[in-house]
Amino acid sequence: MIFINTIVSYFNYTCFMNKAHKTVLVTGSSSGMGRAAVLALAKEGFIVYAASRTPERLFDIQTEFIRPIPLDITNIESIEESISHVGQIDVLVNNAGYGLVSTVEDVTEEEMFNQFNINVFGLLRVCKTVIPKMREQKSGVIINISSFLGKIGLPLFTFYNASKYAVEGITDSLRYELKDFHIRVHSIMPGFFDTNFARDNLVTNAKTFEEDSPYAGLVSTLAPTIVGQINEGNSTEEVSAMILEIIENESFPARKTAGDKAKKFIPMKKELSDEDFERRVRAYYDL
Repeated sequence: MIFINTIVSYFNYTCFMNKAHKTVLVTGSSSGMGRAAVLALAKEGFIVYAASRTPERLFDIQTEFIRPIPLDITNIESIEESISHVGQIDVLVNNAGYGLVSTVEDVTEEEMFNQFNINVFGLLRVCKTVIPKMREQKSGVIINISSFLGKIGLPLFTFYNASKYAVEGITDSLRYELKDFHIRVHSIMPGFFDTNFARDNLVTNAKTFEEDSPYAGLVSTLAPTIVGQINEGNSTEEVSAMILEIIENESFPARKTAGDKAKKFIPMKKELSDEDFERRVRAYYDL
């Protein structure tokens, strides 16, 4: 029995040490899914570069395995400077992002640009900088944290929807583009999760939320429901566990859903016609 326990302990230690030699870069690490992923990866023995515009918010969890770094995904110079100080990058987790809540009629040019600048162009900037490292290594894993709203639409979330649809398209194309260099690309499509997203990562257009807005009825019906579903959503541990599984399983699917809402709506979207699916969504959200 002692011999078996020794073998098991040695096996676990060996796995831990193997992971400790692998490095992971996680963007948007200061809160929510990003922070949870950093903690889960470090616990498994990975060296995690926790990237954020506010790295000081990560100093409380800084260890030998968790290394906060400043990184602004809207600034290519910031990205290149930060990543130049990181050696090998085995895994990139593109997690940084936020959601704009606005009608198309009311959105400003700045709001529209900022949504894509962070959720889409920011992701592409980080990929553009990290890919040469992975290509030279002839190995790597890129995990894009997308959303189930990257496959289905919702009113008031048009720009967030569109940005996440773009992330899904980027994922599909990069899988072809990087295959010959042994770089795997995947997306995780979370539903609504119990994070600070509703408080810290939803930006609302003031005009859309005015009391006399033509869309006031839609806002009063949908907005509180979505915020409630986010605040009562699934645990971030599900996404963290999926990130680990993607890293360790070379046969992992191109994309996978996480959370109750994603698991409910994405299969339904595949099974029904567009019109029938729209009717289901309208009924579910009382639209």
